[in-house]
Amino acid sequence: MNAIKTLKLMGGALIVVASFNAWSQTSDATATPSQSGATASAGTSKSAVRKANRALSKKVLQALSKGGVNTAGISVLAKGGAVSLAGHVSDPADIDKAGSIAKGVSGVTSVKNALSINQGGQ
Repeated sequence: MNAIKTLKLMGGALIVVASFNAWSQTSDATATPSQSGATASAGTSKSAVRKANRALSKKVLQALSKGGVNTAGISVLAKGGAVSLAGHVSDPADIDKAGSIAKGVSGVTSVKNALSINQGGQ
């Protein structure tokens, strides 16, 4: 019983020491301007990143609709500029068309096209 308490105490102390080391690394006074810009962009909140990803997904869906692709069976997932297209389309030509339209949307850095052809009855 004493051994378990001792191990818990040592584990807690180790976590505290590690957190102090991690805390001190973020306040590096010798950071160059390019490094501080990278930390500023990494410091954006999760909700702001999610909002930007949702906005990009919506933008891609709107572009697909305007381009003549039926978006009823398509879902768009955006994460940091990378866009994934999933679902099904009725016309095989729409698969390539959707991929090229998505690549043309501003803010999109890459497109993963996982669309398939909707076969009758599915």
